[in-house]
Amino acid sequence: MKTIRVVAAVIRNEDRIFATARGYGEYKGWWEFPGGKIEEGETPQQALMREIREELTAKIEVGELIRTIEYDYPEFHLSMDCFWAKIKSGQLELKEAEDARWLTADQLDDVKWLPADRELIASIRHVLTENKTFDYYERNAECFVSETADSLEEIL
Repeated sequence: MKTIRVVAAVIRNEDRIFATARGYGEYKGWWEFPGGKIEEGETPQQALMREIREELTAKIEVGELIRTIEYDYPEFHLSMDCFWAKIKSGQLELKEAEDARWLTADQLDDVKWLPADRELIASIRHVLTENKTFDYYERNAECFVSETADSLEEIL
């Protein structure tokens, strides 16, 4: 079976990630993380920056590798390096996708993901939810400490 090596960007803006709907092919209308094929001589990070510039016109900063997805489609084996990314400059303009959305952790199941991309959803949800919990405690720490101290004084 032929192996196709690709890269995907999980573009993040605070508690939301960017997803696109394919505009062509057998999986037209299915959702994915933007990216594409790695060309000869490119690193995965270089390929990802090029693909996002070509497909969405924006420049991105590629972050850490989330994981590499290995997935068998009927016609080929996909090896997809998935990276966190953020917009460095420009606007996200759709050149090939038919639609796009910014999704929160609660909205990740609202779209029909390509099977390989679906493999990332639990990891992404965990990170987005973890940060929300941390942010909540960060915002409410002073109140929590004050209420806890008052309760301790009553008990003692």
